[in-house]
Amino acid sequence: MANRFQAILDAQRARFDSDATKPLAWRMDQLDRMERMLRERQDAFCAALHQDFGKPPFEQLFEITVPLGVIKYYREHLEALMAPQPVPIPEGLEATGNRGVIYKEPYGVTLVIGPFNAPVLLLLDPAIAALAAGNPVILKPANTTPATAALFQEYVPRYFAPEDVAVVTGGREEITELLQLPFDFIFFTGSSNVGKVVMRAAAEHLTPVILELGGQNPTIVDETANLDIAADRIAWGHNAISGQWCIAPGYVCVHERIADAFLDRLKAAIVRMYGADPSRSPDFARMISERDAERVASYILPGKVVLGGRYDIPARYVEPTLLYPSDWEDPALQQEIFGPVLPVMPYRDLRALVAAIKKKPKPLVAYIFSKDQAAIDYVLGSLSFGGGCVNQTNLHCWIDSLPFGGVGYSGMGKYYGKAGFDALSNTKAMLIGNPDLELDVFPPYAGKDIGRSLRLFS
Repeated sequence: MANRFQAILDAQRARFDSDATKPLAWRMDQLDRMERMLRERQDAFCAALHQDFGKPPFEQLFEITVPLGVIKYYREHLEALMAPQPVPIPEGLEATGNRGVIYKEPYGVTLVIGPFNAPVLLLLDPAIAALAAGNPVILKPANTTPATAALFQEYVPRYFAPEDVAVVTGGREEITELLQLPFDFIFFTGSSNVGKVVMRAAAEHLTPVILELGGQNPTIVDETANLDIAADRIAWGHNAISGQWCIAPGYVCVHERIADAFLDRLKAAIVRMYGADPSRSPDFARMISERDAERVASYILPGKVVLGGRYDIPARYVEPTLLYPSDWEDPALQQEIFGPVLPVMPYRDLRALVAAIKKKPKPLVAYIFSKDQAAIDYVLGSLSFGGGCVNQTNLHCWIDSLPFGGVGYSGMGKYYGKAGFDALSNTKAMLIGNPDLELDVFPPYAGKDIGRSLRLFS
């Protein structure tokens, strides 16, 4: 049975093989088209985000402004990123007229599979990096955000030629069929379980991948922390998008000496942000589905609820909920929560805590709130995780100069800014030889000063 999407791949590969996508002009044109689509269709995208799962206005606009910022970065830096890069080589070779140069070339047709939680931003950010690197792109928006996916299906053909950027909508069946094709690169953002499926499919064609996955992200609040700052940033970082983002604080470990004071401030911060009844707040999103609402509600242990605890499954609503004192055996600490239920556990010894965290899968992010530089250095040096913040949450992943991505179970590969361009480009390392240099390293070796030739490489 013929693959429904073979023709799209063939058209994009023909475009790529023509070398049309490699010049700066093509790349800039794609960035311009993407910017026009975002600016001219901003209101429609924002309305779709609200329709799909009640995203509040700030979170709607965030999904538009961040990709626009990425476009601005590439527009300002792309020419320099594309330029061949001279690199040092052994002195002997350099002295005899040889040069080392790194070229960055596009991989080719790139499949970008986006998630539901930021269905504009996390689909377009990788696509923008791919286009800046000279790759045609096939976009696969999340099927669980149907209003947003329908806009991509409608608008992308208006702004892009299909051999440059195309869209495929649908669910598991369509993704399965897409993954049967020999793409040149695959960029997937989503769950670790689906990431394994993508990686297995990519292995059939030895296709390189970037996997942006997730994990249970630790947040440490030690006895020196500014508790007001920590409470505000954790309350927002965990509950934005109703907790449905991969960089949300997954659980909080607070030093036992300040646990009560911290909890008081954290509860107050959540109420201040979302009111006594968050179901009526215009700033609190809904879960993406009833199934996910039911899953997250199942983590709520009534005996440990110190704030919240209410839910309405048909309305896809789970109230911002704090569980205390949590422990490693609680259901909420067995997997990524991806919802507004936050376990808080006391700890006594930082080294013992870090040892316990290290027994769990490596997280996408980690956060520490502290004024003790020695404690900060210890956590950063001992724990392995993709990235994170000190005395902040969440903001690191929108800064162009900070490569974003996971490690181990939470993903592989980094992107954003220069890292995104590099990740979506093949590094072609070249030695440019002196055409007149006599370098006899060929047999027969008897009677030759081989050492003289070898010294050129040292």
